Amino acid sequence: MKKFISSNLILGLVLAGILSRLIPHAPNFTAVGATALFAGALIRPRWMSFIIPLLILWLSDLYLNNGMYRNLFPEHYTGWQWMGNAWVYTGFVLIVALGQWGIRKINVKNVLLSSILASLLFFMVTNFGVWINSPAWPQNPAGLLACYEFALPFFWNTFAADLLFSGVLFGSYVWVTRYIGQRLEVRG
Repeated sequence: MKKFISSNLILGLVLAGILSRLIPHAPNFTAVGATALFAGALIRPRWMSFIIPLLILWLSDLYLNNGMYRNLFPEHYTGWQWMGNAWVYTGFVLIVALGQWGIRKINVKNVLLSSILASLLFFMVTNFGVWINSPAWPQNPAGLLACYEFALPFFWNTFAADLLFSGVLFGSYVWVTRYIGQRLEVRG
């Protein structure tokens, strides 16, 4: 039987992802990575799975960059900000692709391994972006390693959030489909 996801569930994923970025949280402790992984594994058509994390990021970035951060850091946020960091967006797009490739069958092993790889992938991509775009780090291998080392506390938050929220999302999906006996549906 084909797996489908309801449009209500898609809306719920987007709202949960946005909310996880807006409520007070430890740096990088959000549901966006797990949502990207879940979307990649289950949302069809495949192109739609990329829209979910990008929509989460874009909508929450509109508020964060033009509201909260502008008030906290007015010297850095002048003018209207339409998007967030391209490296962050790229990291989440790659996590969707990882979900499409790494979770063809939902089981603990696939979800756990893909969640760990998603955290590592996001860490490597986004901090490479920090290194390449910042004069604070020497543009050599030692500078790149120093940038990654400096960012390790953020990695552990990402790692913990990805494990927790992946467990919640995939576990809830399995529970609903197995124990309630429903297949959730989207037409596309």
